[in-house]
Amino acid sequence: MVDYKELADLAERLFEASDDDDERLAERLDTLDGETRGALLASDLLNAYQVFYYCFRETPDDLAVERLQLHAASDLARGIVIDEVDIYDLVFYLIGGTPALVITDGENTLARFEGERAYEETLEYLEEHL
Repeated sequence: MVDYKELADLAERLFEASDDDDERLAERLDTLDGETRGALLASDLLNAYQVFYYCFRETPDDLAVERLQLHAASDLARGIVIDEVDIYDLVFYLIGGTPALVITDGENTLARFEGERAYEETLEYLEEHL
């Protein structure tokens, strides 16, 4: 188990070293051991956008970025709506360290994608089906 104070200090050092550059932050997160990285990705020390970028190495549209930046990474356990397409919501989750995107109408799941290609697969699905 990672001590919260140590984790907070590490996060501060990562932010200083990356100088608000998403790619550099992701690269530095890559160098951490799995337990420490997992604790950071599920904490209140990172925002959900930083986790999204880490997972997919992509930047979504401006509205999705804003929505993600307003949430702590810990909110990803419940999921964060990052976009609406027709009557569907696109929800980003982090489940056991695995990124997932779900297209849902609020009651039913239309499609679910997991892993490092989930964002790319979601966009392809939306383009083909909606």
